[in-house]
Amino acid sequence: MFALTKNTSRQREIAEVVFRNGWDYARGLLTGNKSDEPRLPSPEVLRNILIELGPVYVKLGQLLSTRPDLLPGRYVETLTDLQTNVPPVPWEQVEILIQQELSQPIAAVFSNIDRVAIAAGSIGQVYRAVLLDGQQVALKVQRPGIEIVVAQDIALIKSLAELVSLTEFGKNFDIVGLAEEFSGALQAELDFTTEAEYTEQLRQNLAEGKWFDSKQLIIPQVYDNLTTTRILTLEWLEGVPILEAQLPKIRNDKDETFQRSEITTVLFRAFFKQVYIDGFFHADPHPGNIFYLEDGRLALLDCGMVGRLDPRTQQILTEMLLAIVDLDASRCSQLTLELAEASQQVDLNRLTNEYDKMLRKYYNRSISQINFSEVIYEILQVSRNNKIRLPSNMGLYSKTLANLEGVTRAFYPQVNLLDEIRPLMADVFRRQLLGERPAETLLRIGLDFKSLSLQSPRMLELLLERLTSETLKWNVSIRQIDILAVSLEDSANRLSFSILVGSLIMGAAIISTGSATTQVSVLSNVLFAVASLLGLWLIISILRSGRLK
Repeated sequence: MFALTKNTSRQREIAEVVFRNGWDYARGLLTGNKSDEPRLPSPEVLRNILIELGPVYVKLGQLLSTRPDLLPGRYVETLTDLQTNVPPVPWEQVEILIQQELSQPIAAVFSNIDRVAIAAGSIGQVYRAVLLDGQQVALKVQRPGIEIVVAQDIALIKSLAELVSLTEFGKNFDIVGLAEEFSGALQAELDFTTEAEYTEQLRQNLAEGKWFDSKQLIIPQVYDNLTTTRILTLEWLEGVPILEAQLPKIRNDKDETFQRSEITTVLFRAFFKQVYIDGFFHADPHPGNIFYLEDGRLALLDCGMVGRLDPRTQQILTEMLLAIVDLDASRCSQLTLELAEASQQVDLNRLTNEYDKMLRKYYNRSISQINFSEVIYEILQVSRNNKIRLPSNMGLYSKTLANLEGVTRAFYPQVNLLDEIRPLMADVFRRQLLGERPAETLLRIGLDFKSLSLQSPRMLELLLERLTSETLKWNVSIRQIDILAVSLEDSANRLSFSILVGSLIMGAAIISTGSATTQVSVLSNVLFAVASLLGLWLIISILRSGRLK
């Protein structure tokens, strides 16, 4: 039991923060007194608790903000910009770590490093540096000792997840699995070589693009020879966050509005390619990670959080966009079930009715008035209401879409998601139908048709032969037939038991009527007592099963 009497100092510290902020449910959970349905505090209180608990819990909040399939929209919005006020580690400690990782003096690699961090996060902090050849770089250094803190807090989070898993909520949404996912994501974030790999892969994927000018979008180059598990060296890009950009009033005869429209188009099409073509996308496009550079290009920074989509999921999400545009509740229901994890029992009629109710408010709106990220969040809300467990990458997808649409609407309010991606849809559907190599796909289809045409006559002959000889057999699989069999068996057992009890009572009555001796009277009373006890046990078992009605 996760009780305070067995807690370490870190556990007591967590309990104190929870008590101070008045989260009653967590108070009972930490003291081992409750395992009923989770009751979250208000979004603001939850954010304050996570900030007070420190870097690991801030990361947990950031992960939860990518799971709108688990949390209502107001929690996701509050946790989206969750940042921790972490003072930077003194330069003396950072200097020692850099020298250990490089296995040589800093002066042998860098001609200069600004000793004041330009950014300090929960896992690392960033410095501006200059290589010996004069090239400016961004040097990201892991906070010394963060591994110990992460290991302790991950163990506590897993313990809490095991307790919450005892509730209906925990079972429906696999809270233990979520804790494991968080642990894996955090461990991966501690290895900067993983972020380096993600950065390089995104850089290669976006190096070419027929839908947008790839020269207008850049991802910083990784210096592999100066990157280890605890330091990451990237190309320095001079610019400002996109929402702080001051565009020139006139550039190449284009006014500011037109420039903003062009920049928005590049952003949308680049992310559309990542999601629907590459299946590997930057999953954290908030304003601080999209920079407007001095030369007019855009840059995507901080590639540590990425999402992945397999071809089947890409196809389903493409069809989901079309179903939303068509306001087709039935199709949305079917696609949701295709996305859902297997072995889930869902009331399809209820699901369709909820989708119809949700989409009805968009009936009189034009496409330009529909906020697609809001619609995606509502779809996840419907799934949550119906206890449908969706893959975790759906949370990253919806969060990425919401961040992207939020940034672009703030940068260029006239933006219309559908207008931006409509020219790309034909290419997406062609790729999903024919693949990357249409000639090979058509050849394979032709070979399949040839094989089918050669085998069909023989298979038809075999079918007719079995029909005429009455040897045709059907293999029918009925869902939940085992449950029905158990129910029928229980009913039959109870019926037999009832007959036995009735027989004992009747036998006792007959013996009692003609009893002339004390022995016969005692036998009659014993039969009555046994019949009464069995009958009482039968009634109690029926009442406990809850099936009396």
